[in-house]
Amino acid sequence: MVVNNPRLINLLSEEQKADLASMEKQFAHHLEYTIGKNRYNLKNEDIYKALGHTIRDFLIDRLNFTQERYREQNPKKVFYFSLEFLMGRTLMNALINLGLYETIQEMLRGIGFDLTDVLEFETDAGLGNGGLGRLAACFLDSMATLNVPGFGYGIRYDYGIFNQIIANGSQLEMPDHWDADGVPYEVVRSDISFSVGFFGHTETRVSGKGKIQHDWVPDETVLASAHDYPIPGFNTSTVNYLRLWAAKSSEEFNLDYFNHGDYMKAVQDKSISENISKVLYPNDTTEQGKVLRLKQQYFMVCASLQDILIQFREFKYNLKDLPDFIAIQLNDTHPSIGIAELMRIFLDNEEMDWEPAWEIVTKVFSYTNHTVLPEALESWRVELFEKLLPRHLEIIYEINYRFLTEVRNKGILTESEIQQVSIIEEGNEKRVRMANLAVIGSYRVNGVAALHSDLIQKTIFHAFTKVFPEKFNNKTNGITPRRWLLQSNPNLANLISKKIGNEFTTDLYRLKDLEKFVDDADFQNDWKQVKFTAKNELARIIKSETGITIDPSSLIDVQIKRFHEYKRQLLNILRVIALYRRIKENPNAEVTPRTVVFGGKAAPGYYMAKLIIKLINNVAWVVNRDKDVAERLKVVFIPNYRVSLAEKIIPGSNLSEQISTAGTEASGTSNMKFMLNGALTIGTLDGANVEILEEVGAENIYIFGLHTEEVFRMKEAGYNPTNFIHQNEDLHRILLMIRENFFSMGEPGVFSPIYDSLFYTDNYLLMADFTSYDETQNRVAQDFRDETTWTKKSILNVARSGKFSSDRTIREYAKEIWKVPLLDTIPPQTIYKLPQN
Repeated sequence: MVVNNPRLINLLSEEQKADLASMEKQFAHHLEYTIGKNRYNLKNEDIYKALGHTIRDFLIDRLNFTQERYREQNPKKVFYFSLEFLMGRTLMNALINLGLYETIQEMLRGIGFDLTDVLEFETDAGLGNGGLGRLAACFLDSMATLNVPGFGYGIRYDYGIFNQIIANGSQLEMPDHWDADGVPYEVVRSDISFSVGFFGHTETRVSGKGKIQHDWVPDETVLASAHDYPIPGFNTSTVNYLRLWAAKSSEEFNLDYFNHGDYMKAVQDKSISENISKVLYPNDTTEQGKVLRLKQQYFMVCASLQDILIQFREFKYNLKDLPDFIAIQLNDTHPSIGIAELMRIFLDNEEMDWEPAWEIVTKVFSYTNHTVLPEALESWRVELFEKLLPRHLEIIYEINYRFLTEVRNKGILTESEIQQVSIIEEGNEKRVRMANLAVIGSYRVNGVAALHSDLIQKTIFHAFTKVFPEKFNNKTNGITPRRWLLQSNPNLANLISKKIGNEFTTDLYRLKDLEKFVDDADFQNDWKQVKFTAKNELARIIKSETGITIDPSSLIDVQIKRFHEYKRQLLNILRVIALYRRIKENPNAEVTPRTVVFGGKAAPGYYMAKLIIKLINNVAWVVNRDKDVAERLKVVFIPNYRVSLAEKIIPGSNLSEQISTAGTEASGTSNMKFMLNGALTIGTLDGANVEILEEVGAENIYIFGLHTEEVFRMKEAGYNPTNFIHQNEDLHRILLMIRENFFSMGEPGVFSPIYDSLFYTDNYLLMADFTSYDETQNRVAQDFRDETTWTKKSILNVARSGKFSSDRTIREYAKEIWKVPLLDTIPPQTIYKLPQN
């Protein structure tokens, strides 16, 4: 098995040729001895698995090298705690970051296989729900690329975010057993496991020093077993890791039950214990689901903190030095129980006094907030919390008592504001507010876009800003250009590199150099060809996934994201109905052909979001079968939206829908992905859209709707949606079509909740924004007809997207929050080349 491509061989140094020969030998070895295949019965699946094991070997070499380097230099390290890591597919990303893509491509061609087909065999690691988990994945990539000693900690769920199928227009959920065929790049650390306790009670004793000490005696113990996923940096030898914990029973089965003939009872405890890492986001509408979710949160932080402290103690430092060597970032409130857990370790295990323990804890943690919606802030019933984690509730009560006493003594807050900052929410049902614990126990609190960071200080955390004005800051989100340009859109990446070189891969601001070519007719034509190729590929995928044939030359208008009422997919489909009705009533009118594409999942228990999905599918069924609108309007819902699908949809898109109600979206990152791939944005002044507008200029983005302050004022004044419905005859007739079952002839009344919601409450002000949205969409349609001007806007969107790299975000975290170094780059052994299609 030898690469016979002279062009490739001539590019390689003697050392690289030796590396290639070594890799070929490893690949052949894994194919025969790990996978158990020979040359006569090979399939893409076999090649993928053998290749995965080969790259795993390569990654482990660099991982060990990186760890040895950290051991020698002992820099401050970052540990990113997140209950979600939406990694998607790993192998292609690793090949690109390692500079091995073209080498492997040629190697496989030499044996009659195509790398593109092989990579399609990999299943997405869907261990996250949406933007939160995808952000975490981008951050890990950037930390490794910037040589930050940074590591992820989370849970190795057996089942990720569910697989979505559409039946009769409705979402159905199917299990996502993402690792059913094995995970070749996974490194199982069977020697790293920790005990995690639940339930039980606390006991007091007098220590040898005469101090009263507390001991937690759990009733249930589970083992957390480590699984590592190497994270290679781009064009550097650094390989960090994501460590995910799998739950294992502390006993295989209860021998006493077994000996008495009750085998099922003997293994029942094992099954219950291992449920902790069984599924992402268990349904928490039941008491059992709530207990399991809180168990997951504590399970992850308890194991991770034990792991971190063992690593720290290798250097025999005093615990008071912990903040000099350790920074822990809490990605949302899910891991915030870690603050109480670290206090428990210091107080109970290390027998430290409260004040020095609290000083250390509050210098280690920092907290990223991801919501401005008060109802989305996580809280737990005190009764449930006390049952599951009795000692931690005692510690939280003490944290709260000391904090409120200090605040009262300083006279900073009113009594009403003191109630707002209390960790314990009083009332008929006492609750533990995890966001308040995170703010009080962290040394920095950040939002994820400029508007969002400003809003959380003015609204949900306003009282806290009077106590901790120095804590709050902004870190606008970003995306990794390796995944979201090099991997997802190699044709565009190659076109860009031919004009401005490859430096943009690690310095996205270098894309600014494209502006000098914006009026170059040849470059415009090349740009249009790249986009049309991507649109043709998207049309092929849509046909394959849905059976719907679309016109690739149409305006491809895309909204792909998690379904939630505040994201307003409903506003989009209402406008589609308006367009459909106008074409029907005036079939000779000039209409810009448009394909409206939706994708996304609704939480299984979120009734209204699932009903909106059904409405979209029902509208699509009517529109796509109507010959009067054929070739002018198509509606597509692509099922089972996931990272690998987004990588195919985004490059083929013309218009990016970012239309949340102003003041509700924390940031958004799909807006950045579309921008980087040359789509134009239609959106409200919400989240990171505000900063995209600042970067790209008002003439290169389509902004509509109420501003945040106007939304707040309208709601305070007593918003009445019927005022807007009666002012807009078009809107009134659209709602009648829904009410009168035009899109649900076989299921009369099924969409009544949508009609009632819009007509009587309209919590997210769709009726107030509809006219502005409609008029702006008309302007989009008109502008799209001017191909040259649209292409210029597309080029400028890419050229001005530099700010939205996760590399920039991580540099800011490293410098301003974590205080960690960017270590010197160790050049990789291989030459980096952009992947070729």
